Amino acid sequence: MGDVKTDIEIARAARKLPIQAIGEKLGIPAAQIMPYGHDKAKVSAEFIRSLSGRPDGKLILVTAINPTPAGEGKTTTTVGLGDGLNRIGRKTLICLREPSLGPCFGVKGGAAGGGYAQVVPMEDINLHFTGDFHAITSAHNLLASLIDNHLYWGNEQGIDSRRVSWRRVMDMNDRALREVVCSLGGATNGYPRETGFDITVASEVMAILCLAVDLEDLERRLGDIIIGYRRDRSPVFARDIKADGAMAVLLKDAMQPNLVQTLENNPAFVHGGPFANIAHGCNSVVATKTALKLADYVVTEAGFGADLGAEKFFDIKCRKAGLKPAAAVIVATIRALKMNGGVSKEDLGHENVDAVTRGCSNLGRHIANVRRFGVPVVVAINHFISDTEAEIAAVREYVSRLGADAIVCRHWAEGSAGVEELARRVAEVADSGQSAFKPLYPDNMPLMEKIETVASKIYHAAEVTADKAARDQLATWEEQGYGNLPVCIAKTQYSFSTDPNLRGAPEGHVVHVREVRLSAGAGFIVAITGEIMTMPGLPRSPSSERIFLNEQGYIEGLF
Repeated sequence: MGDVKTDIEIARAARKLPIQAIGEKLGIPAAQIMPYGHDKAKVSAEFIRSLSGRPDGKLILVTAINPTPAGEGKTTTTVGLGDGLNRIGRKTLICLREPSLGPCFGVKGGAAGGGYAQVVPMEDINLHFTGDFHAITSAHNLLASLIDNHLYWGNEQGIDSRRVSWRRVMDMNDRALREVVCSLGGATNGYPRETGFDITVASEVMAILCLAVDLEDLERRLGDIIIGYRRDRSPVFARDIKADGAMAVLLKDAMQPNLVQTLENNPAFVHGGPFANIAHGCNSVVATKTALKLADYVVTEAGFGADLGAEKFFDIKCRKAGLKPAAAVIVATIRALKMNGGVSKEDLGHENVDAVTRGCSNLGRHIANVRRFGVPVVVAINHFISDTEAEIAAVREYVSRLGADAIVCRHWAEGSAGVEELARRVAEVADSGQSAFKPLYPDNMPLMEKIETVASKIYHAAEVTADKAARDQLATWEEQGYGNLPVCIAKTQYSFSTDPNLRGAPEGHVVHVREVRLSAGAGFIVAITGEIMTMPGLPRSPSSERIFLNEQGYIEGLF
């Protein structure tokens, strides 16, 4: 196994085409592409506007079982499937999220695919890329500084400094900043108050950028942000302190989708990146809608398992953007199924058909959940060298009993050649017109009932509990006209429950909502459950310890 190349070595050896040539494949004139170097570019808002009359291609969602330390390879499969569809002659565009620096230097590593199914330039995509996340961080923190400045200069809006809800952000895991006191040091530094930091990908500005359809919509949504409350509990909006215009200016370029390529020189949009366990976990609406105008098939992913990513993709993104997915692919690995069946990470290399069969309960739950939205499902078994024929047969048989196909994919090792069978089946399902997509709940259902609906139908919880303060807050928002918004449940990605250690397909657990937040600009209510943090911490041995520049000046350790 010594000659197996790392992801970064494979990416570095890629024969990339100039980004204008990738744009040409999609019919984007060179003048409408704004290059960032030779291998990445933004697509102009002017060109995007010109596409409005075109018909839409078919949207295919790639989702997964609950993630485990064994790895699932959802982004890798998204890229592989996109390459595979292009290989069989279907004009296909891939839409991914941009990776966050926090997980990159923390525990998860990069998020540009892997093996021979990657988007490149891998280092750039995983690090500063085209600066979108920095722009979002700046716009968010501009608003934070304007709030404290407003308080300092006489507080014309009558903001209650104890009820300022807008925190600060940075795109790094830093637990020390979760709760802070600002404006210490005397009168010239303002009025001391408690606040804190979230990670940039949890920012409402990130969610707004990913749900806005154009710059005008972006500015309106930014103005709708609730920054805090007056003493009479009436909301104060970002537009009340005249922050929306300047924030939109900072985000002008960040709104435009980023065009890159796969190792096989197929086009991909990598744009936006809200966290999937905290926010709604999908790439931008602008990128997806533009892709649908430019290609016959668009392959996109939603974060983590289908209980989080797919549910939010369907109930928030598709509902808000009027998207109708034609098919969904659920990615599973034999290794992850074994972990769901009770095997420890150290023993995953040994054949254990019984554990695979037990772990299939997790996969079965996800299949049923996606079908609940009216979307047909294909299962992709992302192949690892340790998988045995008997283990693969057990998964195929289990999925077949549920009336779906499970197809082994070798895109990690073989690129598009290893994923042809999946590509043909997915195209067949997408073309069949089987999809009868509908969100899980109607807009006019009460907010608490929406939370209970997701918890009971998707998580299979027996009960939802919430403190009186949270229930009262939801009732107040309904009175203020926010009752029609969808809910975005912040929950651990590792389990259907709020206990990360409860693997498989648990039933009858309790979901406790400990806090609710109104994202009025993004247009959803966040319900925070369990121990979930909007500012993650670093592990004992973070990935950053193994990332460095070698003697040739190349980056090592990104994966």
